[in-house]
Amino acid sequence: MRRFGCSQRNALRIVKMSASTYLYISRRKDESVLKSRIKEITDTRVHYGYRRVHVMLRREGHMDNVKRVYRLYREEGLSLRLKRPRRNKAAQLRQPKQLAHAINEIWSMDFVADNLFDGRKLRMLTVVDLYTRECLAIDVGQSLKGEDVVRVLNGITERRGLPQTIKTDNGSEFISKVMDRWAYERGVELDFSRPGKPTDNANVESFNGRLRQECLNATWFMSLDDAKGKIGAWREYYNESRPHSALDWTAPAEFARRCRQLPATAMSEKPEISTSERY
Repeated sequence: MRRFGCSQRNALRIVKMSASTYLYISRRKDESVLKSRIKEITDTRVHYGYRRVHVMLRREGHMDNVKRVYRLYREEGLSLRLKRPRRNKAAQLRQPKQLAHAINEIWSMDFVADNLFDGRKLRMLTVVDLYTRECLAIDVGQSLKGEDVVRVLNGITERRGLPQTIKTDNGSEFISKVMDRWAYERGVELDFSRPGKPTDNANVESFNGRLRQECLNATWFMSLDDAKGKIGAWREYYNESRPHSALDWTAPAEFARRCRQLPATAMSEKPEISTSERY
């Protein structure tokens, strides 16, 4: 047009371009604010995938859909590598998974080990409600025995009531006489995993994995009191704020409050868990 002085219509006809393409003005929104917020979330929560980041953004008022969040998440190089478990013939021999259909129907508990900054041992007893996925307690100490397990369970039942079943492994603290007596006197069934089969108690194992990734591996503990404070703060965050894929991306405490407001017949209508989502 500048060189030969021809009209815009003739120039477009010669180069075979439509007028709408030539005159198009991009209306793409500025994504710098969204990008920076995604990086801020993943800097503090390094194990969050794009779906959990999207839930956090929606809570803050960002109305961008999950596809845009995923694109920006990939562009910033934040994608996590998921190592899928290899399926084998042993999977056919696993026990059928026992599902919880109400609050306090099934609890699960296990121990987690870690160290203080100076190498001293640290043990944690974790207790989880399998229906609401709430972490009912994380008791931190350097030497926990059967009496400590009973003490923690008494503290939980005082404010929450008794469970019908508690799933555990065959650790000496769980098969002790004091634990057996506590369960017998209160009519609580103890469901022990098969020896060497952690998949029988998979829910608490998965929770312990999140605890280790997001708290234990990311934090230095200077003392026992320091460990109790930091782990307690993470537990509060997990229950009150952390979106959970198995609960339709709501926090466990929020899901529990919603369940208590519903009639008993509606409590069994739990959101479907997609196999493509992370725990």
